[in-house]
Amino acid sequence: MSCLWDEVLAVLPPRLEDLRLEFSRTVDKSLVFLLRQIVELLYEGQDIVKCLQLSQTIIDFSWEKLNIGTWREVGKEWRRVYSHGCLFKAVCLCKEKTAVREAIETCDMGLLMGATILDNILIRLVKVLQNHKTTMKRPLEDAASHQEPSRKKPSVVPMIQEIRTAMAVPRVRCPSLEHFRAQYLIPQKPVILEGIVDHWPAVRDCKWSVDYIRDIAGCRTVPVELGSRYTDEQWSQTLMTVDEFIEKYILDQEEPNPIGYLAQHQLFEQIPELRQDIDIPDYCCLGAGDEDEITINAWFGPMGTISPLHQDPQHNFLTQVSKGTTSADVANIQQHCKGQFMVVGQKYIRLYSPEQTAKLHPHPTQLLHNTSQVDVENPDLVNFPEFELADFQECTLRPAEVLFIPVKYWHYVRSLDISFSVSFWWT
Repeated sequence: MSCLWDEVLAVLPPRLEDLRLEFSRTVDKSLVFLLRQIVELLYEGQDIVKCLQLSQTIIDFSWEKLNIGTWREVGKEWRRVYSHGCLFKAVCLCKEKTAVREAIETCDMGLLMGATILDNILIRLVKVLQNHKTTMKRPLEDAASHQEPSRKKPSVVPMIQEIRTAMAVPRVRCPSLEHFRAQYLIPQKPVILEGIVDHWPAVRDCKWSVDYIRDIAGCRTVPVELGSRYTDEQWSQTLMTVDEFIEKYILDQEEPNPIGYLAQHQLFEQIPELRQDIDIPDYCCLGAGDEDEITINAWFGPMGTISPLHQDPQHNFLTQVSKGTTSADVANIQQHCKGQFMVVGQKYIRLYSPEQTAKLHPHPTQLLHNTSQVDVENPDLVNFPEFELADFQECTLRPAEVLFIPVKYWHYVRSLDISFSVSFWWT
């Protein structure tokens, strides 16, 4: 573990005076004093226990500041203070062999709730810690290796949604930029693009299985949405590790089981190893914004998760990457489905043009004004009779396919299987 400690210290600036703690007047001078005291304790190799206590004090105080009012009202300075507290706590924890997992969790909290500091030092620290994660086995991993798995859901052929030919979204394979711009972008028409992400390691090498996700990010803490759709009264959000999410919401076959969905835009910043497996589609260059203005979102969840009918203020390339199978699932599929053509990791999607908005009955509240009140596949035609008259298109999006959803286009999504999707929002 001394080797880990040396590697952790090497992540910090080489000299005490290089670690500058400069904040605006919004941050109490007493907190800045505590931060400087922590830095001195770290660099001079003094009382680590006291250093850890002071770091927790910084975290607790700044956490209160982060939770006053709405998130957009939180000052960036307090997010920077919180990140510094998480950094120093994580470094102190690395003195203890048994606390490495907690150190990673602390870094993740700084990445999720704080602001970027010291040239993304939290990302670099996590990378060092994960190189030592072989000492951190997943819960019950030893026991599971000596018995047959009992909690994995049986592999099943996903339900195929029958698509009506007259309403089907058109498909085109590797169109030129000019063709895509003229035929779909300018007239604002949805289309499924085939073959444009075949070169992604996530697609080409079939990397994104449950096994791979757990290996890369199992011990990382991420936000998880609980509930089949965000309009449900029971819908909520929580933080848990990727391992906990997969165990409880992907592999656990106990019923009834509330649906958990990993959906966030920070995942690829938080876990850059996953970002290396994908690329921004070339067609985004046709937009007015720069590449660094493109928002990349991750969507990972079980069969049955639903995105209610809604619209977004930007264009969207929704990419279905793969089914999140374990190696055991794949072997089971191959054993029982020989000779059959199987498509896995699918999503059913229905689209309505902005011209149909009045028939879709958006919520009257400002918070949900971009979301329809209608349950698309079980509509209440008594209260929403015009919905039946709305024209729509539909498709089943399969692995390695990309759906172009024009800005303000209404779309409803239902997962037909365990799946991992990536969306690119661009203007």
